[in-house]
Amino acid sequence: MTRPVPRAGVMQIDAYTPGKSAAAKVLNGARVYKLSANETPLGPSPRAVEALRELAPHIADYPEGSSRLLREAIGARYGLDPARIVAGAGSDQILELLALAYVGPGDEGVYSQYGFLEYRIVILAAGGTPKIAPETNYTANVDALLEQVNDNTKIIFLANPNNPTGTYLPTKEIARLANTLPPHVLLVLDAAYAEYVRAEDYEAGAALVAARENVVMTRTFSKIYGLAGLRLGWGYGPRHVIETLDRIRSPFNVSSAASVAGVAALEDRAHIDAAVAHNAKWLPWLSQSIAALGLEVLPSVGNFLAIRFPDQDGSRAADADKYLTERGLIPRAIGAYGMPQFLRLTVGPREANERVVDALKDFMRGPR
Repeated sequence: MTRPVPRAGVMQIDAYTPGKSAAAKVLNGARVYKLSANETPLGPSPRAVEALRELAPHIADYPEGSSRLLREAIGARYGLDPARIVAGAGSDQILELLALAYVGPGDEGVYSQYGFLEYRIVILAAGGTPKIAPETNYTANVDALLEQVNDNTKIIFLANPNNPTGTYLPTKEIARLANTLPPHVLLVLDAAYAEYVRAEDYEAGAALVAARENVVMTRTFSKIYGLAGLRLGWGYGPRHVIETLDRIRSPFNVSSAASVAGVAALEDRAHIDAAVAHNAKWLPWLSQSIAALGLEVLPSVGNFLAIRFPDQDGSRAADADKYLTERGLIPRAIGAYGMPQFLRLTVGPREANERVVDALKDFMRGPR
């Protein structure tokens, strides 16, 4: 060898590519809206912003290593035992730690066909083999997931609701999956969008975690709490899992800034209620308005929509992506998920939502 060589599996990883960001705040006199990353249109809580200002003189100090105050605040907010919570630099880090702890060479990790791209990355990075379970109508299928399970399976990652489709599995189906799994398989319920879900048959996963030794729930502050730039997430699991993750996570893996902002954001219930109300109004409006243009919109319970354009090779979706972007409305192409005919669109503020519908209406009319 003439240079260091990565271990087997690493070079099979396709680096994660995020959605486009706005290159400018204003385009042709109109505001540019970044609708590609599922960020909240309401921004962070004013309390979180103020907490960061108060922290500023103290950023020379290391954070408290266990994120105790944050874990206690999460526990108080959701009625959970803080000792069974681990915090991380985004829920992505919790997913990575889980794979690192429970997957190795010869092991397999399972995820659904259109599941979050991070699952494949962390399984391969840990030395494992990814296994993909087919979906039904762009929704995870419990029986298909179970069919992928064998003696080598160590972990199942399931986003509920799922990104980028917006679909979800009801509580009874998640319970059926958990109850059927062998006890050696860890079920990871990625509930990044849980706060947006209004469906009565949905539960993020805390009850299953409380009842079983092989279920973990992950959550994030990047979506409804508006702290994506600070990178903050958490996991709730059996004590033996949390103790395992605490052994391998980096020291001081959550910054002081993320921690104090997270505590403040949890306390600002009015801000969260406003975000929920905004999404509850505009998600169905966007879905119905776009469907009325002759486009298929997948049923979503998150803060985004997946829109199918009438083609097989993705060319029509690519044209729509370019058309919207040129008008200061930046969607997310999701060909990397095997969905080249789709664009994903975040629910934005009122002006953005109305402009998107108008722009898509003009696009579907074609050249005039």
